[in-house]
Amino acid sequence: MRIQCRSVYRKRLEAVVEIKSSADKVYSLISREHHNVPKASSDNIHDVAVHEGDWETSGSIKLWKYTIDGTVESFKEKVEIDDANKKVSLTALDGHVLEKYKSYKIIFQVIPKSNQGANVAKITLEYEKHNESDQLPNNYFNVVVNIIKDIDAHLIAS
Repeated sequence: MRIQCRSVYRKRLEAVVEIKSSADKVYSLISREHHNVPKASSDNIHDVAVHEGDWETSGSIKLWKYTIDGTVESFKEKVEIDDANKKVSLTALDGHVLEKYKSYKIIFQVIPKSNQGANVAKITLEYEKHNESDQLPNNYFNVVVNIIKDIDAHLIAS
């Protein structure tokens, strides 16, 4: 007999953001050019540094410093890059967000326009609460959505 246990506290938030810049350029920046994110979104991201690996390889670990609700926090993540689907996953390994949530994973997927549609970035935040009464991570999710908007505006301006 096989029993599968699933936490009732595991949730996800999703958003789709229309992007006006090149889908390839957005994907390149969020997959292999994290060092440029503070330039594109300086109000949100202050620094990104490689902790293990490099800027371009799946499995690399990076340290982020960002502001959330007026407080500077840090985020240590492991990146997974899926070029075939233009998808990037950032899984939290350490940092302030894990004090609030048991697990935290950001997934970006850039979808190039088809036919007459627009390029879009799909953003998914998968998280697991410690307790059902814990707050939703709406503030974190809003920052992530704003980072994609900032990246798009930065690329258009460059």
